[in-house]
Amino acid sequence: MTDTASASAPLILLADDDDSICTVIRQALKKRGLRVEVVHNGDDLTERVSEGQGDLVITDVMMPGMGGLDALSAIREERPDLPVIVISAQSTLMTAVQATERGANEYFPKPFDLHQLADCVEHLLPESRLSHDDKAQTEAMTDDLIGTSAAMQTVYRALARLTKVDLTVLLEGESGTGKEVIARKLHDLSPRKDKPFVALNMAAIPRDLVESELFGHEKGAFTGANARMKGKFAQAEGGTLFLDEIGDMPLDAQTKLLRVLQEGEYTPIGSSISHKTDVRIVCATHHDLQEACDKGRFREDLFYRLHVMPILIPPLRERKDDIPALAQYFLQAAAQKGLGEKRISTPAMEMLTAYDWPGNVRELENVIYRLCVLSAEDTIQPEVVAGILSTKQMHQKQRGGNSESFQQLAHRMIKQYFDTHKPSLPPQGVHSRFIRLTEIPLITLALQATGGNQIQAAQLLGINRNTLRKKIKELNITLEKNVSNPMKEAS
Repeated sequence: MTDTASASAPLILLADDDDSICTVIRQALKKRGLRVEVVHNGDDLTERVSEGQGDLVITDVMMPGMGGLDALSAIREERPDLPVIVISAQSTLMTAVQATERGANEYFPKPFDLHQLADCVEHLLPESRLSHDDKAQTEAMTDDLIGTSAAMQTVYRALARLTKVDLTVLLEGESGTGKEVIARKLHDLSPRKDKPFVALNMAAIPRDLVESELFGHEKGAFTGANARMKGKFAQAEGGTLFLDEIGDMPLDAQTKLLRVLQEGEYTPIGSSISHKTDVRIVCATHHDLQEACDKGRFREDLFYRLHVMPILIPPLRERKDDIPALAQYFLQAAAQKGLGEKRISTPAMEMLTAYDWPGNVRELENVIYRLCVLSAEDTIQPEVVAGILSTKQMHQKQRGGNSESFQQLAHRMIKQYFDTHKPSLPPQGVHSRFIRLTEIPLITLALQATGGNQIQAAQLLGINRNTLRKKIKELNITLEKNVSNPMKEAS
């Protein structure tokens, strides 16, 4: 099926077995004055290419017969300069990497913006932007980054382009977003994968030991240096050095790191001999480094050295579609740690997805482990989730200095949950179920508000102390140790 545009118009070969996708792409490209020929498998696509047809190819990955990636490999052998765009509903990092490895000029995960696709087609038509010679074959991966959201697709596409180049990379994003996981994956997909991956957290090292940790020291170089020590650069030789929280690096250490980036050598403390180094640097920060430069806390010349290829890792609240898959992954990890095989009920998963996760993926991981410990049933119910999340919200309110009262917080939490989940409540038993859902968070909040004082908590709730003690035991409610008593402090 070919469009009847001008015979001189560029011809786009579109391979996809989904007729609806073909229709919308054809319409979008036809508006740009392009001809489109549609085929439904890789065999027909490669046949057209071998006959010399087509000025650009758009191919899906999964099709009957020969798939899009295999067709891409054949196209590269037959016509290495033909521009190829890969589209796929398999929105994983490995799909993006495989497409890039086999010579794709661009990769678009479904669903995609038709205008962006058409713009890309027009941009690629004059000439192919990428060289496809000597492309290494894709290495098998034992696992993949988790997430198919649009926000993560941007990350995957950036990583796919960086796997075969040795540029310095800066990962930016909030704490807990998985920056070290991204850095490790970038290393595993690079030519340095058989060499060491060494991680160093700048925020976790005393400032006067940063240079020693990075560059090593000789015996007797300073008080306490009782033996010669290799630094992280030496340990990572030939591989990747991941410098986490680079924004917390002292200024004097920044100066020496800049020298390494500029000259490719370093000198251990107490030594007069410089050492050449071959290490790829991947950095991460949750700070605004440009702002730190403006305030004199970070060297501007080092910032521009590190800011060669920045990648912004999205917070979990901007990729909520990934929460169920992440939760399932952590459930499996919890089972391997001996915490039992659990599943999460649909209403409980809805609560997890509705939460904003200020601690990001790391917070979700910790909550899943706690749920596995606290849930007496194999299926985690919403009341257990509500108990944990409401306690976390109380902690966040106290840390933020919010003056919201316990009653106000409880009322807001109950109203928010009811507004969110009312449509999913069963037609019968609403009262008893809702009481059950709110009982754990209410008791937990009362105990939190009174610093664990059960007498005051019982008075606040308007129930007998023995009734409260019985409910605490039945519902398996726990309270963190050393919790202050706001009511006592207020008095």
